[in-house]
Amino acid sequence: MKNDNDIKDMVKAAYAALDEKKAENIVILNIGEVSVIADYFIIANGNNPSQITAMTDEVSDTLEKLGHTPVSIEGIRNTSWVLMDYGDLIIHIFSREDREFYDLERIWADCQEIDADTL
Repeated sequence: MKNDNDIKDMVKAAYAALDEKKAENIVILNIGEVSVIADYFIIANGNNPSQITAMTDEVSDTLEKLGHTPVSIEGIRNTSWVLMDYGDLIIHIFSREDREFYDLERIWADCQEIDADTL
């Protein structure tokens, strides 16, 4: 079982990996207060399938180097919505269009948005 600092370090590392690959509008939501599925969501989008693949690879490589392996990764083939499940952290990487369509920020609006710098 990961402690809170391990989880926060994982969130920070995933955020930095997405930022490294120029992800747009990266949002961290603390969902742990309202759901048992995870403690945090990270939601971001890319501009094209190549960028989304690069973002997914960067997050995967970064977290693997820190000893974190995903429970599952879904959506790699279509690259319009990739879901990376790391247990306590779930990362959603969207195309811009799919992010607007699914609007997870609205669905999870009762969750606190977290600034990566203050995590």
